[in-house]
Amino acid sequence: MNWDPEIYMRFADERTRPAVELLARIPEGAPSHVIDLGCGPGNSTDLLATRWPKAKIEGLEPSGEMLAKARASGVKAKWISGTIEWWSPQERYDVIYSNAALHWIPDHRALVPRLMGYVARGGTLAFQVPQNFGAPSHMLMREAADRGRWAPKLMNARQINVQEPETYYALLAPLSKSIDIWETTYFHVLDGEDPVLEWVSGTGLRPFVQPLEPDERDAFLADYRRRLRDAYPPRPDGKTLFPFKRLFVVATR
Repeated sequence: MNWDPEIYMRFADERTRPAVELLARIPEGAPSHVIDLGCGPGNSTDLLATRWPKAKIEGLEPSGEMLAKARASGVKAKWISGTIEWWSPQERYDVIYSNAALHWIPDHRALVPRLMGYVARGGTLAFQVPQNFGAPSHMLMREAADRGRWAPKLMNARQINVQEPETYYALLAPLSKSIDIWETTYFHVLDGEDPVLEWVSGTGLRPFVQPLEPDERDAFLADYRRRLRDAYPPRPDGKTLFPFKRLFVVATR
């Protein structure tokens, strides 16, 4: 799946804020080896490098487009091309951090304990994932996908991989000395015409539009846009409120 860093970063402040809040809950310390899994264009990796300037910082990212942006960012880090699914380091890390990346990966019941196994004793696994798959933005995306001539192509376009907080606790409790889990709903105040469509175009919508031919894509987007306008009408001041729920987990080994 190709990614466009420019589209993704149109909402840079909103996308970086959860990364900041996740980082703030990692216990104080002086880690020597830190990795950002699914680092994207490097905005979250920059936060890690700023907090721990003496640490060896790495960023892992499968998208060539995103990785090129990260490498051009000037962030002092080692950039690695690879997928989280196949990442198998030979050494343990003091901090394994992931902001809005793990939700693309299936089987969290196997994934999360495996990642915790790469954390050094006393180190931290910290991740944040969207928890808004029941929101209108995603439900209507699926409705539009299921009710058009493109439905056969989009039957398996996107699977929901994120688990409930209780599941992550059960997975991590035997491996951790402390676990911090919380959810936050952000009410993003968006400008412009069809701002929710613009938001999801940089992330969740991509698996739905990329398999389609140009005429199918245009028709699908027109249907989805109509549905979104009904679900997220502009307020009297012209702004659109976009509630977005996220799940955070910080576990110390």
